[in-house]
Amino acid sequence: MKKTLYDLTKEDWNTLFPITLVNHNPEWKTIYKHEKERILKKVGTDKLLRIEHFGSSSIPTIKSKPYIDLMIEIPKELLFDQDLIDQFTELGYSHFKVPAREDIEAYSTFGKGYNLDGKTEQIFHIHMCPKDNVMWKQIDFRDFLNANPTRAKAYEDLKIELAKKFRNDRGAYVLGKTEFIKTTLDLIYK
Repeated sequence: MKKTLYDLTKEDWNTLFPITLVNHNPEWKTIYKHEKERILKKVGTDKLLRIEHFGSSSIPTIKSKPYIDLMIEIPKELLFDQDLIDQFTELGYSHFKVPAREDIEAYSTFGKGYNLDGKTEQIFHIHMCPKDNVMWKQIDFRDFLNANPTRAKAYEDLKIELAKKFRNDRGAYVLGKTEFIKTTLDLIYK
């Protein structure tokens, strides 16, 4: 039986998909727009209220993992809606539920482009939640870094350091960025 993303252990994820940062690719913006159009054509605007490109690939001045991160706003009543999940599955996405933790409510995430056979494809991550989920602050973080090159460079430096240290530990890499993101959000909301 062929292994799927759902069968992967944490160690599998870390080994198969190490943290690799690359220079910004101007094509990422176009890739995002095409994927957004593809999603809207399939699912429609009645369910999907807003789609934003976020994450480091949306910040042209810094290195990034070559992933396209999308934040999708949905009505609260569609959170974990099986029909909606099925529509994204038909688009090639795998669905994962992110459990609630500290100040973040549970939400849906989707991934596409992860190949277990080593072939390279464009990787997409979707974070799908209502607008009152704290994850939407990531859009403000993106906008702040795009408007503040010095802070963006500091973020890039941190990411480079963490990628070297935690190349095969995705969780530690993400956790290593937490304080910087929190401090930046504090600057925005002060």
